[in-house]
Amino acid sequence: MASFARLAGRAVTGIGVLALSPVLGLAALAGTAMVGARPVVFTVTGLAVFASVFFLGLLLCVPRPRVVWGRWLRALIVLGVEAAVVWQVSAATLRPPPAPSAPAPVAGQREWRLPTGSELAYVRVSPKRVTRPEPVVFLHGGPGVGDLAGDSALYGRLAADGFQVYVYDQLGAGRSARLADPRGYGLARDVADLEAIRLAVHAERLNLVARDQGAQLAAAYLADHPDRVARAVLSSPAGLSPVRPGVAALLTGSGGVPDPRTLAVSTLLQVDPATAHAFAGEAELSTHLALLRRRTPPSCPHSASSGGKGAATTGSVAARAGAEAVPGGYGGYVALAGRSAPAALRRELAGVSVPVLIVKGACDAQSWSEAAGYRRALPNSRLTYAADATAQFKALRAFLTDRPVDGYEGDGPPPGYRGPA
Repeated sequence: MASFARLAGRAVTGIGVLALSPVLGLAALAGTAMVGARPVVFTVTGLAVFASVFFLGLLLCVPRPRVVWGRWLRALIVLGVEAAVVWQVSAATLRPPPAPSAPAPVAGQREWRLPTGSELAYVRVSPKRVTRPEPVVFLHGGPGVGDLAGDSALYGRLAADGFQVYVYDQLGAGRSARLADPRGYGLARDVADLEAIRLAVHAERLNLVARDQGAQLAAAYLADHPDRVARAVLSSPAGLSPVRPGVAALLTGSGGVPDPRTLAVSTLLQVDPATAHAFAGEAELSTHLALLRRRTPPSCPHSASSGGKGAATTGSVAARAGAEAVPGGYGGYVALAGRSAPAALRRELAGVSVPVLIVKGACDAQSWSEAAGYRRALPNSRLTYAADATAQFKALRAFLTDRPVDGYEGDGPPPGYRGPA
């Protein structure tokens, strides 16, 4: 009886050591990466620690026979299992997934090479005759989610009102360039790029139309260059100080046990994005995040699947469909870098007198309280509620052409609103 208890205790201990092996392997990988080791060094170190601890766990799980031939059999079993598992884990860790093909250019695509060093893809939609001197510039959300074709088709309709319309992929997204060091992404760089765009198109002032987290970029630009904006529309705006995306999505969004390479990338991202970038490039991370995004159920399933009544905020359906259809349409490292708004942004917006329209639909991914926060921060702003995409675009167009727009004065959402509070 005592012998059985001893064997059972040994087996339980062995199972615990086996379960601990990937944790210790990832810890070794992260620790070696933190001291500045090259990818080949921290990868081999992590795998070696995993293999050693896993081997110890196997020895504890398989009892040691008394007969000599049994010991040899035990050794063969342990070595065979060890070799098979370590081979599979090593192959899964070291072998990157197939790289997606580069997204094909869209109709009318051009490129800005800005003094900031950014190379940005854009589409310009021109009217038959320019009758309004301030062009419309659209700022997509994400960060890192651009749909150059869908957004230019949608917002290009404003050219019928005499506007030059510019739709571009922000740095690190869509068809625009990526940075070799992901630490270079951020709100300050995006604001500098937008000001460089204004100079490139020779505009005294811009009309800004922003969606989702593009609203944060619009707000930061308003704070830095209030005299350079004629009007601004914030459609389903993300908050002024959103939580940084972090790396949890890589682990929780896959719908199952993450593969070894995903675990390695996730661990390295917590150490340093530049280190993770050296191990797994932009294309790999962008593809992974795109797959996770497709698996995430929309906040309003009916509206996300159709463009009819009850559709989500203007353009969001097109953005989702376009980004999923185009490999590499997502920006991986810029999405994980996120945008960190300065603490003083709300205070700076209090002095901005630019007319701002905040648009909320019946259902979108951003909360009603975020939109209300923009209304409080911007003194010359109004909020309008338009249930479907057609009504939202109509309100946007009326505001930009100086026609009346119905305001919504309530603090809370109206009846029929189905988005987050």
